[in-house]
Amino acid sequence: MKINKIQLVFLLLFTISFNFLTAQEIPRILSDKKIMKENYLPNFSYAGYQFGEKEIPNSKGKIILATDFGVVANDGLDDSKNLIKAIEAASSIEGNVVLQLPVGRIILSEIIYIERSNFVLRGAGTGIYGTEIYFPRPLMYVKDPEDLKELREYLIKFDKRQREKENNIDLPFSQYAWTGGFIWTRVPNVRVKSYLQEYEEPYNVLAKAISGKKGEFSFEVSDVKNLKKGDVVLLQLFNKEGENGEIISELYQKADVKVGSHHWNFPDLPLVNQQVVITSISKNRVTIKSPLTIDIKPNYNAQLVAWKHLNEVGIEHFKITFPPSPRVAHHVEPGNNGIYLTRVFNSWVNDIVIENADSGILTEEIANTTIKNIITQGTNMAHYTVAMAGVHNVLAENVKVFNNAVHPLSFNTFSTKNVYLNCEIYVNPILDQHSGANHQNLFDNISVYLNPNKDRSYPLFAGGGAGYWKPSHGAYSTFWNINVNLLSGLDISSPILLNGMKDGTFARVIGVHGNHAFTINYGPNSYIEFTNKSIDKVPSLYEYQLNKRLKK
Repeated sequence: MKINKIQLVFLLLFTISFNFLTAQEIPRILSDKKIMKENYLPNFSYAGYQFGEKEIPNSKGKIILATDFGVVANDGLDDSKNLIKAIEAASSIEGNVVLQLPVGRIILSEIIYIERSNFVLRGAGTGIYGTEIYFPRPLMYVKDPEDLKELREYLIKFDKRQREKENNIDLPFSQYAWTGGFIWTRVPNVRVKSYLQEYEEPYNVLAKAISGKKGEFSFEVSDVKNLKKGDVVLLQLFNKEGENGEIISELYQKADVKVGSHHWNFPDLPLVNQQVVITSISKNRVTIKSPLTIDIKPNYNAQLVAWKHLNEVGIEHFKITFPPSPRVAHHVEPGNNGIYLTRVFNSWVNDIVIENADSGILTEEIANTTIKNIITQGTNMAHYTVAMAGVHNVLAENVKVFNNAVHPLSFNTFSTKNVYLNCEIYVNPILDQHSGANHQNLFDNISVYLNPNKDRSYPLFAGGGAGYWKPSHGAYSTFWNINVNLLSGLDISSPILLNGMKDGTFARVIGVHGNHAFTINYGPNSYIEFTNKSIDKVPSLYEYQLNKRLKK
């Protein structure tokens, strides 16, 4: 069939019009080459268990019944000693092990440490016929953990106190304000976080990293003799150039913001960390599984060091409950903390309900872990719900927050390339970025429910953290397809202002929309697009990038 000139013109016009309309349905940061080149957008698709390439496993292995070691549900007696016996017995078995908890309520008042790989702590579910772990008293009544000795000394040495004259409060910080949990993964005798110089030990340096480019997968190293394919190692980058260090300029892209003194007062501590998996080695070049977060330059003194961790640890299918308790003050939390994840890789937490916690799930020094299907609820005022601190490539998916929390969702110090995906915050939502060289994190397809202030604004993007770690975040942190639902104020004729972030640099704020018109005021050099539009064609940036990478 032949096409005449008129038909050809019509076809061309139709194609151009269709492509234009389609492009309008996709943010320009994904569809316009010029915009894409000028506005770097990180690839977040490597977050999660097995780099997002595999589902959380239904782990199989030898099943150990906690009831065989004296754990009895619904008897009103403390089960701590017997559950610890069950953990010890399970830990002595080679291969994959599942420790199965019984149906009903079990009572615990001691910390349960998980210290081995290929281990799953599994309940019977979160419903009426599931497993409930009840903690009748907070961590402050547990024997002080040896792991937090350095933190306790730090809090005393620097007189860390919560001072609120208007509330007649002058109280010392709790060691459990941002650390610790009754269910605690750890590598024994390995320090999780640095607080004091006197505890520093030499790094086990495997190679010096010489040069590499942000977003790329290979870089030059000094020597490969201590490296091999499949290794999981830690890439560290330092600022040894003081207040005007080039790495600071790169982190914040020379934005006009005040940078806190912790960025240069500790030159022997890495300012940027990234857990990497070596996929190949060729001469003096190493290729890794996920892209570099920033450039590697000689003056960053970058190095690859050994990283001790656990693999394939799962915590799943139960409810955690604390009793209702009054709130004293911020940072003075008594330690109603559920789960503390440290030193795990390719691991997961799945299907957990947490009630009345000070902090539901805290994290530190973990990577490529998925935290999925979490509900936090209760009458207590929480500090955190599911928090990310000092972690890399962590995916928190389908987190539902029904309780009041200071930081409902939070990217904290040293967090990079992490994702909150398909989450909902129903009470006083804040999408918190908490200072401390955190950068390139993603809030993706999040729904929030809020009441605007009297001045027709709401601080949705408020950032926390201490001044010595400011600004609130580094370059390229991203908000994608944020659904804002007003619970009141729908009769307000003018747009509601969403603000709260004054010093977060070079953010990408794309697709903020909802049941009212909004305007956005964000920190310096932010890229803002698709305001008051839902990104229906690409509702999740993470899933879009993952499907593109996997060619689905």
